[in-house]
Amino acid sequence: MTHTGSGILARLRQILAPAVSGPAMLAFLPALTLATFWIGGETALLAVALGLPVLMAATGGFSKLGGNSQPRDPVTGMMLRNGFEQEAARILTECNEGGLRSAIFIVELDDHRELTDRHGKEAGDRFMQHCGAQIVSALRQDDIVARISDSRFAVCLAPTLQLDLELCIQLAGRMQAATEEPLPLDGTTIYMTSSMGFCQHSRVPGAESAEWISAAAAALSEAQGNGPGGIRAYSTDMPGRTGSRSTLREEAAAALESGQIQAWFQPQICTDTGRVSGFEALARWQHPVQGLIPPSTFLPALEEAGLMERLSQVMLYNALVAIKAWDDAGVSVPCVGVNFATQELRNPGLAGRIKWELERFGMPAERLCVEILETVMTDQPDDVVTRNILALSEMGCPIDLDDFGTGHASISAVRRFNISRIKIDRTFVMKADQDPEQQKLISAILTMAERLELDTLAEGVETAGEHALLAQLGCGHVQGFGIGRPMPFDQTLDWITAHEAKVQDAPVIGRQTP
Repeated sequence: MTHTGSGILARLRQILAPAVSGPAMLAFLPALTLATFWIGGETALLAVALGLPVLMAATGGFSKLGGNSQPRDPVTGMMLRNGFEQEAARILTECNEGGLRSAIFIVELDDHRELTDRHGKEAGDRFMQHCGAQIVSALRQDDIVARISDSRFAVCLAPTLQLDLELCIQLAGRMQAATEEPLPLDGTTIYMTSSMGFCQHSRVPGAESAEWISAAAAALSEAQGNGPGGIRAYSTDMPGRTGSRSTLREEAAAALESGQIQAWFQPQICTDTGRVSGFEALARWQHPVQGLIPPSTFLPALEEAGLMERLSQVMLYNALVAIKAWDDAGVSVPCVGVNFATQELRNPGLAGRIKWELERFGMPAERLCVEILETVMTDQPDDVVTRNILALSEMGCPIDLDDFGTGHASISAVRRFNISRIKIDRTFVMKADQDPEQQKLISAILTMAERLELDTLAEGVETAGEHALLAQLGCGHVQGFGIGRPMPFDQTLDWITAHEAKVQDAPVIGRQTP
């Protein structure tokens, strides 16, 4: 009898719950209260006011209203990580029980932090809104989308009967293209790239949704290790790269001392001759088990551990060793650029140490190019920073102003620091051959550089069209994946030989007058 009674009650709740908690009831509520007061007066109105909440509680209306609610990201309106993990667990169960298929994608916007630093938090939020809406537009209505960090979105596809690797790759490409749609901002156009990793339900390395998400994150790390704009699918031989920050700091510190973190070299070529004009030394961690770990993962860990100066010493030593080896091989590499962050430039002994290293290798100072970020000049550097930069310049080291256009450096600051060359940031270069506004910005920078008698180099050149345009506009040097990816030293000799063979009889590209 009890069972029958509880069944009737459950059935009654099932029927009444939608009626008392749905939109129709909320729309009818003002009319109901007015009619109650008109017919029965204050007593009837009081009875309804007390009885309606009791009825909603009895029918489960409150639990219904609260059961599906999840905290939402205030910027994009999307669910957050906790809600996404719950939905992923639900979809994983449905796939396992029904023989269905799904996949989790994690999308991270490249250079989002730099965008926020350059244009402000409001601009960063606008771009996240824009990219989030673009991702949603590329998906089905039932697919789950969440913002799981400042620059990262996660997508879990609704269960379906057909979903193979090729379809996942196509969808990843569609979402990536959607996030890279330009956004007008403050009279200019902002271009961004995104990296993406995904894991199919059939390849989940464990039985829990957390392992599914971690697998997609590992695929994303693999994609980021190959530069911006990468897409990778999770495979069982791809190790996870998750762990505590303290563990990562310890591992990165040990890797630096054991020689796992080394300088890789990205070529720079002259647009007039097409020949190699230098290399930039970039830190890379080649883990013996996990493979190539992206700088975005280990550089913050080294910074937290206070090891950036030690990294600078390693990079400087690697660069000078490489120059000597190229000379011994009879290969012409005029100079190598080494990056120096603000905290390294605050070391009063920096200039003396670099001078000692150059003398030890018997290397003229002009072979070592010192790269400093534009933000170093715009953050009101102290006297030690100023003295170091000027001392290195007087020593004969060329000074490159890196990421030009991101820190709003003044012309007087460029003059004060004896800058030799400005490196145009990749955000100005991206799609420059297709966007007239980008071309105007580059032309303005090049005109300024010409008037100040500064050399120029464009970063992030990825296509032949961008390369040709920059040469025509008068940019002196180019660097980027379209020229050559960063590579360990033992690959540079073969790359130089192959490149020199290609440009041997190549015609010189004419320039336009800026």
